[in-house]
Amino acid sequence: MNYGEELRREIRSEGTTPLIGVFDMFSASVAAQHYNGLFVSGFGFAASHYGLPDIGFIAWPDIVAFVQRLRLAFPGRHLLVDIDDGYVDPEVACHVVEQLELIGASGVILEDQQRPRRCGHVDGKRILPLQEYLDKLDMVLRTRRDLVVVARTDAGEEDEVLARAEALARTDADVVLVDGVRSVEQIRRVRAVIGDKPLLFNQIAGGRSPRISLPELTELGVEVAIYSTPCLFAAQSAMEEAIVRLKRDDGRLPEHTAGSVGVRESLALLERNISRNHPRPELAAMFPDGGAFSRPAAAGHSRKTSMAATTTSITPQASA
Repeated sequence: MNYGEELRREIRSEGTTPLIGVFDMFSASVAAQHYNGLFVSGFGFAASHYGLPDIGFIAWPDIVAFVQRLRLAFPGRHLLVDIDDGYVDPEVACHVVEQLELIGASGVILEDQQRPRRCGHVDGKRILPLQEYLDKLDMVLRTRRDLVVVARTDAGEEDEVLARAEALARTDADVVLVDGVRSVEQIRRVRAVIGDKPLLFNQIAGGRSPRISLPELTELGVEVAIYSTPCLFAAQSAMEEAIVRLKRDDGRLPEHTAGSVGVRESLALLERNISRNHPRPELAAMFPDGGAFSRPAAAGHSRKTSMAATTTSITPQASA
């Protein structure tokens, strides 16, 4: 069984699958303690790797290298990767998809924006002519072997949103994403036009979309939810607070107390990522309590977010 099929099975199961946006290996280490699915956010990666906004600076080899490190450290987690517009050219998009599939990505999101691109929750986005995007998407779909492909539209006008969502649902893409959706009613309208195609919802603090819980999303018929920036924004707030406090206290560190993070706690987190500490895939069945293939998740409303430990059998697919 490979990573794409495992994510596809998760999407088709009961409830809404949450995928948590991570921006570096440390944020992934924290998120993987609590959730079974990670999302490589373009917003977060551009901020962390380049210190720049998500407007087209990301180079595809950097994303591929990051996903490779993630897969090595987290062999039992779903990894959905934002590949923006496929780095402009359809041939490049297909090449990146092949690279990501070979190193064990679970899926990708391909958008219909044209350069200069923007975060899906800000103004100034421009979109490709529909047929041009559909041609690029078709090339990617014919290139992937089992990778989950999410077709994303950044259209803004209601009629265009629904027309594009309906067109994307008719393709062989596994999931449809309308980014920057503005209301619960709009989610319902999109759900209605895409039929039984799985729907993904993206919410970001300060963005355009409403704050909706996983149980509410399940009621709306949403199969996947990505949370692009909770780790990034929390890190910015916490670092700002820590540095202001250090400056205020003339360089004296706060006392290390129970519940705070110091050298020991940080090392304990990171040591879990060392490859030799992971059970080999063929031995996964010998770890009924989970091991490297456990499914930690947020407490919630369905099997997908249950705290009960189960065992998955995700194994890397063979290279061609």
